[in-house]
Amino acid sequence: MSLLSGVFASPWDIFRNLLDIFIVAYVIYRLLGLIQGTRAVQLLKGLMILLVFSVAASYMQLDMLNWLLEKLWIFFAIALPIVFQPELRRLLEQLGKGSFFKSSSTDVDPQDYQVIIKEITDAVGILSRNRVGALIVIARETGIEEYLESGITVDSLVSSGLLINTFVPNTPLHDGALVIRDGRIYKAACVLPLSNDPQLPPQLGTRHRAGLGITEVSDALAIIVSEETGSVSLGRDRKLIRYLDAQSLRELLEKELINDDVKPTLWRRWSRG
Repeated sequence: MSLLSGVFASPWDIFRNLLDIFIVAYVIYRLLGLIQGTRAVQLLKGLMILLVFSVAASYMQLDMLNWLLEKLWIFFAIALPIVFQPELRRLLEQLGKGSFFKSSSTDVDPQDYQVIIKEITDAVGILSRNRVGALIVIARETGIEEYLESGITVDSLVSSGLLINTFVPNTPLHDGALVIRDGRIYKAACVLPLSNDPQLPPQLGTRHRAGLGITEVSDALAIIVSEETGSVSLGRDRKLIRYLDAQSLRELLEKELINDDVKPTLWRRWSRG
């Protein structure tokens, strides 16, 4: 009878239920997009695994394990707001600005990336010859917004002239990292997390450690120009590729930004998180 009542429900009840499902699904989708690629995704995976263990322990009536998992859930209920503090703050900020329900596209056409790569390599070549220190970060799938709050919003097209002028010594934006996101110069003078890798050569300074540090917490690319030697390095996947020339840098950027899969699968997005 309950099935028949659902079939012959009034159109308004059907519409209301569908609207309810759609709103909840969209909110969950936006929340997942908010934390996608950040460290919160790894914590969410751990919670899901713990939830599976809890269900299995309850089904198998493992009393001791059930008791332990119950205590862990109480601990997580207190700790999660602290752990997810950056994401929760960003969520409330987006709600206040009204941008939470706005969709954003992060796809960049491969032809646009060709132009961006050319502008970057031209600027890096000039900076290297003049031994002007620079740190250029290209953000990709992983959200790094929490590390960019200290920066100054630029929101400009990528041009070699602007990249060069940004890192001219004694100018307001020369100190810190310049971040390119969605094919545009997003922010400048950003303070990035420093790498604590003990295998880094001791002669590498803060700029190289910051460039490598952002690749340890995200899938971003970091281009570093040494102020002392003018050498060019590329940070990716927790590794630093040093002593690059313009052609080598161009080939690496094309491999990472153009030849890579444009539309990653859901499994790849999940595993990258």
